[in-house]
Amino acid sequence: MASVGVAPTSGLRESSAAAVDKLPEEMNDMKIRDDKEMEATIVDGNGTETGHIIVTTIGGRNGQPKQTISYMAERVVGHGSFGVVFQAKCLETGETVAIKKVLQDKRYKNRELQTMHLLDHPNVIALKHCFFSTTEKDELYLNLVLDYFPETVHRVIKHYNKLNQRMPLIYVKLYTYQIFRALSYIHHCIGVCHRDIKPQNLLVNPHTHQVKLCDFGSAKVLVKGEPNVSYICSRYYRAPELIFGATEYTTAIDIWSAGCVLAELLLGQPLFPGESGVDQLVEIIKVLGTPTREEIKCMNPNYTEFKFPQIKAHPWHKIFHRRMPPEAVDLVSRLLQYSPNLRCTALDALIHPFFDELRDPNARLPNGRFLLPLFNFKSHELKGVPVEILAKLIPEQARKHCPFVGL
Repeated sequence: MASVGVAPTSGLRESSAAAVDKLPEEMNDMKIRDDKEMEATIVDGNGTETGHIIVTTIGGRNGQPKQTISYMAERVVGHGSFGVVFQAKCLETGETVAIKKVLQDKRYKNRELQTMHLLDHPNVIALKHCFFSTTEKDELYLNLVLDYFPETVHRVIKHYNKLNQRMPLIYVKLYTYQIFRALSYIHHCIGVCHRDIKPQNLLVNPHTHQVKLCDFGSAKVLVKGEPNVSYICSRYYRAPELIFGATEYTTAIDIWSAGCVLAELLLGQPLFPGESGVDQLVEIIKVLGTPTREEIKCMNPNYTEFKFPQIKAHPWHKIFHRRMPPEAVDLVSRLLQYSPNLRCTALDALIHPFFDELRDPNARLPNGRFLLPLFNFKSHELKGVPVEILAKLIPEQARKHCPFVGL
């Protein structure tokens, strides 16, 4: 893995240049220049160098002036199968950003950039801009410049575990509400399935408790009748139809994953901690019981002849502690259904009574502060939503901000 360095344009070999030509046209004016003050360094190998300055130009189209933006890569904040994420500082503005550096493998489709260009929502990570860099090995990297968030839901869960405490219920509600708002937007406005919902991909601003869904590296527009890979999504959060090898799944796989995240926020640990694909199914069966023939057919029609040990469902209320509010247990049970078409949608989840406290004008954070804006819907977010659902979704005090809904 090469670290972020300065990639001189002269260093673009022919094959890299050809690769740039094939990428979306608007990217072609985002060449990377040398920083005149420093030598252009391109580092090979696994050592990630911080302290490199990346200089890129943006603009210059439709009569806009070209603008130079320089980023100082400060530290690595994430590693994954995709590449590296750096925390960086924009030298012109002092703003902290995240730069996700992904190897452009010509054998695989990179849908992430196309998807990121479509996204505009308070609970979804925003693409500030992007540029390409090369290495001596003639590898082409795509660098996505994103909002920087210091925490993830995963780290917040770990924080409460260390303190041996349960997460305050108001935070569980706030985080999961924003997850479902993000899902409602990507599923219904953009038509995209995220396919990797997990606590690590949910960023948190610890001061405002705003949550943003990130990492669209696995996201895809699902087209009815077109097959998709079933080996997708991180194990603990994988919907059972994926374990059954279904290739014609729907956005309901994200709903299952979000249900697993909600259960984990309530329990402080993963609900289905399987050690392998098969073991994952065993963990699910231990809670939901053995799926019926009908449920198996809904997940993957090819599996109906398989024999499973007959295990009774474990009552949901026994999985959570006695003081757990019944609405919390009810919402989990509606999300974690074997049959994908029986799981509630993201919009159904948003109007669930579990989130009623967030709609109360007197709701406050534990420190006494007001909640962040939760009802600042744009008209495209609510397109085609029936009036009776809008009435449950948008509380009285917020309706003046959404005059287009006509409530």
